Amino acid sequence: MNVMSGCRRKLPLLLVALGLAVPMAPAQAADNYPARSVRIITPAAPGGTTDFLARLLAVHLTNTWNQQAIVDNRGSASGVNGAEITKNAAPDGYTLFMPYHQHTVNAALIAKLPYHPVNDFTPITQMTEGGLLLVVNPSHPAKNAKEFMQWAKTSKDPINFGSAGIGSGGHLAGELFKLMAGTQAQHIPYKGTGPAITGLLSGEYHFNFMGLTGAFGQVRAGKLRAIAVSTAKRLPTAPDVPALSEVLPGFEVVGWYGVAGPAKMPKPLVAKIHAAVVSLVKSPEFIKTMRNNGSEAVSSTPEAFRQFMLDDMKKWGDVAKRAGIKAQ
Repeated sequence: MNVMSGCRRKLPLLLVALGLAVPMAPAQAADNYPARSVRIITPAAPGGTTDFLARLLAVHLTNTWNQQAIVDNRGSASGVNGAEITKNAAPDGYTLFMPYHQHTVNAALIAKLPYHPVNDFTPITQMTEGGLLLVVNPSHPAKNAKEFMQWAKTSKDPINFGSAGIGSGGHLAGELFKLMAGTQAQHIPYKGTGPAITGLLSGEYHFNFMGLTGAFGQVRAGKLRAIAVSTAKRLPTAPDVPALSEVLPGFEVVGWYGVAGPAKMPKPLVAKIHAAVVSLVKSPEFIKTMRNNGSEAVSSTPEAFRQFMLDDMKKWGDVAKRAGIKAQ
């Protein structure tokens, strides 16, 4: 018997006897995954859209893997805390992350972000995308998107728009509209969506790009008028509301949610997690639930999701620079 060959066969047993772990190959690690509970870092407080999606995903993964998936809410600092925890976690699949549009926007708004929003993570898949609704007070002279564009370009009076705060989706959408339409409008930031709605209802400003669910509720109640959606095309749930791109070609603002992990996760492990998440996203129940909330289900490859986030980060970085929005 070859002495060296015998030693090599006995080495793993010796390491186990000494209490030392024998690293598994990536494929073997994926085969055994998950052997314990999985934590889903959610960069938002309980009750919002991010939390809602995370809990849907946690139930699905628990049922799929027969291991508990636990939602860990880290709702502070615009999602930075949750992202930083994920960045510093082991790339073993037991810490997942629910990034959303603010994750890439933060790169344009926070000067010393403690991570790169894409390179310090492993993108797994996008889950949803949804737009914003351009709304005005019912007393506004514009009745549709074409009239709104004409008003924005020819109004002799000062124009202003409101949002839920500096750096919010509504703020950036308004700045992009100004840049593309070649018009001037003063931004009025409010401390949250509720106060911003109250301000528009009372006529404190002219228009707002609002989240679809809350905005459509106000429109159905007759308190606000829907002008256009910010998605590239009309929404199946609101086919009578035009896309703003129909009168302002190229305009598109998309809110999104997805799943990622720490950087350097093994590809076989990523593939296993991807398959499990996509099986939820492609289910008829999930698709129906998202459409009822004004969003569309999206499943993408890890490579496509990575490029999507890079493009999104560049887009809003350019908008912030051109609009003069200073990083904090």
